[in-house]
Amino acid sequence: MRRRGPALRVALLGVTATLTGFALLAGWLGFHAYVYDKAREGATARTTGVIVEDGIGDGEDIRVRWRDHTGREHVQRFGIYDTDRYTKGRHFAVAYDPDETSPRGFPGDPEETAAEDDLLVPVLLAGIAAAGLCSVWAWRGLQFRRAARRPGRAMTATVYYGVRPGSAQELSETLWLRLAEADASDRPVVWQRIMWHPALDELRGPVEVSGHHKTGRRGAVMAQLPDGTRLVPLGRLRRRAPRRVFLDEYAAVRTTLKDSFTPVDAALLSARPWWWPGAQAAAIGLVVGAVTGALFIGTVVAAVGMALCGTTLLAALWALSAPRP
Repeated sequence: MRRRGPALRVALLGVTATLTGFALLAGWLGFHAYVYDKAREGATARTTGVIVEDGIGDGEDIRVRWRDHTGREHVQRFGIYDTDRYTKGRHFAVAYDPDETSPRGFPGDPEETAAEDDLLVPVLLAGIAAAGLCSVWAWRGLQFRRAARRPGRAMTATVYYGVRPGSAQELSETLWLRLAEADASDRPVVWQRIMWHPALDELRGPVEVSGHHKTGRRGAVMAQLPDGTRLVPLGRLRRRAPRRVFLDEYAAVRTTLKDSFTPVDAALLSARPWWWPGAQAAAIGLVVGAVTGALFIGTVVAAVGMALCGTTLLAALWALSAPRP
């Protein structure tokens, strides 16, 4: 019986989190960009203000003092592109809606669209990032399918547990197969990173597998266990052990972990849903993104947008790390 559930569940969660996060971000920023555009269309009155401060923040914004048709004075910050043209003491054309009791000013130059672009450009960048993240899953699925169609040959596999030093634990854990030709002891061993499967927890020491791989190519190896379980490969086949990864036999690590928990802790751990670490990663991204947007940009729109970016990115990276549910 072929059990492919865990890898498929993680892939679906990763793709769903990526697409959902992008849709929410695009909807949030797109709505505010639409509101901004409609408000600017209604700004039919024109006046001229004086720049009282320039070079504000990383975007080198300016602060302008201007008066509306009633004589009321306003001091407002504007995002601009032509920072050399608009410096302190110079005039700055302002457009506003004369029907508003407390009008909002817009740059009178139609080419100065920095504020609107600040809402639209992140949507474009997020779309590129979402497409890239989803393409990784598409490539993994294609790689698995192509390798599975290749003729299999007898190999001996040992499962290794790897950790990348200096990385977050949830994103640094990796599983590797050390593969050797069953009838060719003179050939060097190879290494293949794989996604976790519950069948791996039952393995002890080297086991006979069927390795599906095109001879002479650097593509991935799809290893099939004796019970029919097909392990999903990640990345290319390696001729040497992975660098900057601490490796230990998976069976030994699993035994140590089981022995280190009391029965109460083990029951509590097993009762958690498999996606719980991903939810924790998403929550961290939510908090970090919201705080970053609030502190460095200082608007609600930015705080919510950064929070959506953070939670989507960390959830997607957790899924891409091929976690052990």
